[in-house]
Amino acid sequence: MADLQKQDNGGFVSKPKQWWLSTKEFFRDTTGEMKKVTWPTRSEVIGTTAVVIVATLVFALFLWGCDVVFYKAIDFLFTRFGAST
Repeated sequence: MADLQKQDNGGFVSKPKQWWLSTKEFFRDTTGEMKKVTWPTRSEVIGTTAVVIVATLVFALFLWGCDVVFYKAIDFLFTRFGAST
């Protein structure tokens, strides 16, 4: 009987209560940390979004240009040396 009580105190029965307390503490800590965050202003968000969109377009055009150049170079080599595409 004493062995059964030992298992109940530190075993399976206490884990759901511990889980609930740790989850509650996690959300309390998360709420506190979210209050400390310095959120960007609307103009900062718009500015950084514009930078990301422009950079994406520039890199897309660059990669498209590289693709066209490599395609033309390989096509030229295949037609020059007798292989057809």
